[in-house]
Amino acid sequence: MTYAVPSTVSRIPADCLPALLRAMPKAELHMHIEGSLEPELIFALAQRNGVQLPYADVEALRAAYAFTDLQSFLDIYYAGASVLLQEQDFYDMAMAYLQRAAADHVVRAEIFFDPQTHTERGVAMETVIHGLARACKDAQAQWGISAGLILSFLRHLSEEAAFDTLHAALPYREHFIGIGLDSSEVGNPPEKFARVFEQCKALGFHLVAHAGEEGPPAYVWSALNVLQVQRIDHGVQSEKDWDLMQRLADTRMPLTVCPLSNQKLCVFPDLRDHNLPRMLAAGLNVTVNSDDPAYFGGYVNENYLQVFAATGMGAEQAYQLARNSLEATFASPEQQALWVQQLDACFESMAA
Repeated sequence: MTYAVPSTVSRIPADCLPALLRAMPKAELHMHIEGSLEPELIFALAQRNGVQLPYADVEALRAAYAFTDLQSFLDIYYAGASVLLQEQDFYDMAMAYLQRAAADHVVRAEIFFDPQTHTERGVAMETVIHGLARACKDAQAQWGISAGLILSFLRHLSEEAAFDTLHAALPYREHFIGIGLDSSEVGNPPEKFARVFEQCKALGFHLVAHAGEEGPPAYVWSALNVLQVQRIDHGVQSEKDWDLMQRLADTRMPLTVCPLSNQKLCVFPDLRDHNLPRMLAAGLNVTVNSDDPAYFGGYVNENYLQVFAATGMGAEQAYQLARNSLEATFASPEQQALWVQQLDACFESMAA
């Protein structure tokens, strides 16, 4: 840890912890906007666009959210995304998420979007990016939440397809701040995308990648050494490699951990066994995020509440996690410092 936990933390009553978790300013750094599509909005957009869904109603769709692994989730995830056709659809989806995030006291959201999920269906890159970017701008004006977009390549597709996606997106580069890598991890190691990430770095984009969710610690090493990322998305399998844990701790490399996602996809079937407290105690720069909240049972505050209730973490860990998230953003150091001041004020207000 590179900062001292305020003395006020020790004076916060234990029974105030749930209220503290809800109220404290935080950043969300691992959230797929397509994964925020609630069943109700999926059906509303399907009706608006004349899309026939393979589910009778909202209840039938929600009942299908019984995943056994990452791939079983992705299959239904891509089916849900099929209703996104017009710029207004992307706008409505992003605004729905950003309103929820603002209510959860998220001051900064850095949002993944998967253009290949849409361009492969004939949706124009411009349609995707303009709808999402307009929502980010309007959410800032309406709720004061800061938001940035991270274009993510689908790793089950080829690097050539990633290059094509990058080139198609570059005319709109002012609307996104970074490049990510997601989708089916096992069998698709980070080095598969070494050349395209090298080009993205040369273009000045921030770089992140999913690694060590279901894949082995070797994937985290590759994301660090080959892709040269600035954040590791997930990274929970790093615990299996002590040298890797030491590297992550020494460099303060942010890990964007998603507890409810890990539970839902059976990475940690019981939240009581989640390694978040152990990684935090080992000095890793871990953060809490929601991943695909519509599918995994909770937005960011629900992730905090459930993992804290299951593991017995307290106010000190809450402060560490929230501050980690704020300082792991790609916002300016000056903006980060203002958010940390808000965080300190929140903890001061909760102290007895």
